[in-house]
Formats: sequence, structure tokens, C-alpha cells
Amino acid sequence: MKFSDYNISKEIKTQLDVLGFKRPTDIQYKAIRPILDGEDVMAIAQTGTGKTAAFAIPTINNIQRKKNKYTKGTVRCLVMVPTRELAKQIAGVYRTIGKHTGVKVFGLFGGVEQEQQIKTLNNGIDVLVATPGRMFDLISQNALDLSNVEYLVLDEADLMLDLGFAKDISDVLRFIPKKRQTLFFSATISKKIKSLAYDVVKNAIRIQISPKNPVAKNIDHSVIFVEMDDKRFFLENIVKQYPEKKVVVFARTKVRVGRIVEAMKRVQIHSEAMHGGIDQKERFSILDRFRAGENTVLITTDVAARGIDIPSVEYVVNYDLPEDSENYVHRCGRTGRGKNRGQALSFCSEGEKQILLDIEAYTGEEIERYDLTKNEYLSILDDTDDGSSNWQKLLDQSNEMDGTSDEW
Repeated sequence: MKFSDYNISKEIKTQLDVLGFKRPTDIQYKAIRPILDGEDVMAIAQTGTGKTAAFAIPTINNIQRKKNKYTKGTVRCLVMVPTRELAKQIAGVYRTIGKHTGVKVFGLFGGVEQEQQIKTLNNGIDVLVATPGRMFDLISQNALDLSNVEYLVLDEADLMLDLGFAKDISDVLRFIPKKRQTLFFSATISKKIKSLAYDVVKNAIRIQISPKNPVAKNIDHSVIFVEMDDKRFFLENIVKQYPEKKVVVFARTKVRVGRIVEAMKRVQIHSEAMHGGIDQKERFSILDRFRAGENTVLITTDVAARGIDIPSVEYVVNYDLPEDSENYVHRCGRTGRGKNRGQALSFCSEGEKQILLDIEAYTGEEIERYDLTKNEYLSILDDTDDGSSNWQKLLDQSNEMDGTSDEW
């Protein structure tokens, strides 16, 4: 089936064609028609499968077709998301798909001044993509009215639970009509997720796109055993092999992120750090530069592991293995987006081998081992431009300068 076969407006079809969207992904194929028909939907689909478009296309279409019936300036679709980055990204997807429909979209989140946000809301919007904190702030100030919402979308619901937003989801139901269409999207399923879903959806169409191995089939992922102190040399080797490729590097903590950036600087590799300790506005700027290719190496904590869609990321490097096995799947999902192929490589030190076993138990498969001979391993260490810790190179250079040799 093609997008041209769907009962959606010609403006949306034209824009999807411009974007190169010809055929729906599995989640889009299974979700779009029920949403167009007004059904509640509960969908479980792994990251990178096209979930956002699966709810954006039909909700934009339905709002566009009813535009002349709406009171100007009322929110018709509320999309709740757990993070600011996701709010900005999903609002961008809505704007792009709905470019010629006249549907007004706004991303609402904290970390920026409220005054301009309130002014934008007063000018009227149709789709509000919001994080809970700022949304409830404006509701309490009577600056946001949700009494006319017809579509409630909960995206990345499992992460919302992890971040403690369960009460916020329950609370928002007090401000929106009982008669509404609810769309519930999550990357994983658990008893808590099921319980939350059944609290907000009614007689929902249930969709699950989750193969036995939750890492997307178009991502080749492998592991290489590397001593902790040698990881920076192996990262240097990868980046210098593929200087034009976009690489996302995941580390365990923001302190580790900073150290890796400094290590890359010593070998003349420009990279940027992103973590929760960086100002929100700057985080957006960092992501924008990475998307635009102005920087091709992004070193981050798991703040970028969930939902962030960056086109054409060829490589993910798990510099540190994540202690939460689920985050391994989300990290790998930053590459291989949609129908593109991707590569994910993990560095595993001696102290991380149990974490590796836990990840394999979670995915249900042994991760492919990337075996190196001792000589291959040592050649990577020897090939570094980091003279500060390559003692053999320093010794060789010293010997050359004083005319001595270590050969007897």
C-alpha cells in the first residue's frame, strides 16, 4: 500500500511525496487507518520505526478537514512527551508534514521564557506538543485552555513513567473532554504501561511491532573487548576511518562525556558534548549543528538515547555499556532510522562483561563479537596521535633526537 492510497488530504499527500515518503512503515500501516476512523490506539513499537508520522499524519488530516468548524485559537490535539528535545522534534515533524494544511503547531516546554509562549498560544494553535511541567504551569496561570481537545497523544509513555510523570498523565485528564480520541505510543510494554494505557484509552485497537530481538533488523550491532583506558584510542581510530560520517558516542556520565571530548581534542578531532547539565537552549543548538553536519561527532549521555531523530547517523558507539539494558536498544536506535541501515559498536571492558550478558539476556541474542588479534589491537594503540599517553612513541622520538636506539 502507498500513502497515495490513503484517504488523506491532497496537501498531505503532496508533502509526503516531497519528503520521499512513498510507502508506510509497519507501525504506520497498522495505525494510520484506525486513527483516521476515530479509534483509540495503543501501540508498542521500537524506536526508529516511524511512530511520530503514524499519529501525526492522521491527526493533521482530521484537524485540517474540520478547520472551518473550529473556534479560532483552541487546542484540538495535545501531544504529551517526556522531554524538551522530543517536544521540539515532534512539533517539527507536525509542521513539516502539515506544511500546506494550515494546521498550526507549537512546541511547549520549559527552559525558555513564558511570555513569548503565552503570546503564541493567544494567537491560536491547533496542535500542542508539550512537556508536563510547562504545560501545567500555564494551565495554573489560566494561559492555556485544553477544554476543546479532541485528540490526546501520549508518546514515549514508558519513558514518561520512568521520569515520574504518571500522575501528570492522570491529572491532564481533568482538563480535557472525556469524549476524545486517545493515542498511546510506547517503545516497551510492562505491567505498569498496560495499567496506564487502560486508564486512558477505551476499547483501543492494540498494535505491537516488536520482534524477538528489539534492536531493529536494519542495525548491525557488535561488541569489541577493549580495556577501559584504551577506549579513547579505539574511538579515535573509528572517527578517523570515517571522517565524513555522523557518529553518536554514548558515555555513562556527564563527567565521562567531558573527558572524552577532551581526549578527542588532543588528537585533533572536533566533537561536541551533550548532557543534562548543559543549558537547554545550547542543547538544541548542539543538536541543530549535528543535524546540519557542522559537527559530525556527538558525545552524549543517555539524554539523547530516546526518541531523538537525527537523519543519516551512520554510527553509534557505546563507549560505555549502559547499565539499563533497555537503553542499549534505544542507543542503537539512533542509527538505522526508518529504512536506512546503521552500525552500532560497543566497547566492553573487563569490568563491563556482566553488563554485556545482561544486555544479551534482554535482547534474546548474543551480540556479534568483533575479534582482533593482539597485533591488530596494539596497532590501534600505536596509531594514535595522542602523544601524551603513547609512551612508546615518546620513547622512539627521544631516541631519534639523541641518536640512541633500544636495539643492542
